[in-house]
Amino acid sequence: MTSIAKQPMRTFFMALALTGATLAATVMPLQPAMAQVRALPDFTELVDQVGPSVVNIRTLEKLSNRVPTGAPGEEEMLEFFKRFGLPMPNIPRQAPRQNRPQQEEEQPRGVGSGFILTPDGFIMTNAHVVDGADEVLVTLTDKREFKARIVGADKRSDVAVVKIEATGLPAVRVGDVSRLRVGEWVMAIGSPFGLENSVTAGIVSAKQRDTGDYLPLIQTDVAINPGNSGGPLINMRGEVVGINSQIYSRSGGYMGISFAIPMDEAMRVSDQLRSSGRVSRGRIGVQIEQVSKEVAESIGLGKPVGALVRGVESGSPAEKAGVEAGDIITRFDGKAIEKSTDLPRLVGGTKPGSRSTLTVFRRGATRDLSIVIAEIEADKPTAKASGREEKSRASAAGQAFGLAVSEITDAQKKELKIRGGVKVDAAVDAAARAGLREGDILLALANVEVVSVKDFEAVLSKHDKSKPLNVLFRRGEWTQYAIIRPVR
Repeated sequence: MTSIAKQPMRTFFMALALTGATLAATVMPLQPAMAQVRALPDFTELVDQVGPSVVNIRTLEKLSNRVPTGAPGEEEMLEFFKRFGLPMPNIPRQAPRQNRPQQEEEQPRGVGSGFILTPDGFIMTNAHVVDGADEVLVTLTDKREFKARIVGADKRSDVAVVKIEATGLPAVRVGDVSRLRVGEWVMAIGSPFGLENSVTAGIVSAKQRDTGDYLPLIQTDVAINPGNSGGPLINMRGEVVGINSQIYSRSGGYMGISFAIPMDEAMRVSDQLRSSGRVSRGRIGVQIEQVSKEVAESIGLGKPVGALVRGVESGSPAEKAGVEAGDIITRFDGKAIEKSTDLPRLVGGTKPGSRSTLTVFRRGATRDLSIVIAEIEADKPTAKASGREEKSRASAAGQAFGLAVSEITDAQKKELKIRGGVKVDAAVDAAARAGLREGDILLALANVEVVSVKDFEAVLSKHDKSKPLNVLFRRGEWTQYAIIRPVR
């Protein structure tokens, strides 16, 4: 009896223990989950803090509205016949009225966003928001509306500054972009589709995105739509770290990728706009492209770094400094050029008139060139080849690589501003596969400068026909590299 009485009790305690274990297993995972929920960012305080500094910007455009001189409905009728290809009717026309005034009407042009830089009314936005506007209207969160004056706009960076006549305005705090980290939470406030004071949030997806000539942009997944342009990108400390500027989209709407102008770059632009109404940038007068891995290996550079000079503008600072087409610029004032896009940013940020140092890699050696920075201006066209051509010569060495070449006249050299080179009269087989074609000018083979056909043959006669051949050539106004791979 005793053993029978104790058995149900043991079973009860075992069931109770299992139930407790099950409850513990159920409750324990909830604790980290609750901790994660508590750790999620709360943007409410940021909105209260920064929201009053964000403004809505509307632009107006004046359109001339000429009063029609014909009978009522005449223009619509003529347009109908014209559109459908019908014979034009003979409509008796009214005599034009004398001194008929031409009416001017203001039409809405666009909607964007901006934010208050200073308490006395300087406001930052995108250049494309105010571009072409005849009138700019700024609306604050307290519903006050002001006519704004465009202080300056810089299309290259897409930064603009406008001014309203007001004081005591809530200005933003500018953050340190260098502290911004990929994966960090950020928030945007703006007027997407004209909906004022809309808040969206996300994370920083990448930094230093190469989507602009002079600015490496911040990539985020914050929802940005038309009307958000010019609004602030805000970190969790309530500081503005960027200006929402672009989106990547195939539909015209947000698709998960948006870009912002880094605030440190934008402030440098805005300081110049506020002081002089324009932005002054440096230039050296070269056309460049990225160095490929194949080119870097073939010319002995090692890594694909620097900016490959495709052309040098006549009379430019680069030409005066001795920069040549085919050079690879690896440093500017001691700063490494990792990508070709680094060069225009560094040069553009240098004060015109100052002296800088270019480090170039040329035919296996590195050298420093002193250069005086000029102010950016419109590009000048480069002269193209013309004149009498010498008889083509297709040597045995040239045939091995699919090339037939001829001499270049002194007049052509002077016009093209080159010391030497040979003209390609035929490019077949391996040369054609490398992208060479008739009319190209060969400037160097296997890192050796070619001045004449004699040089061309001498270089090829020493080159191993089974190995790739790197060729520096000029086509029109551009200079570039090609790799000729022999058939095996």
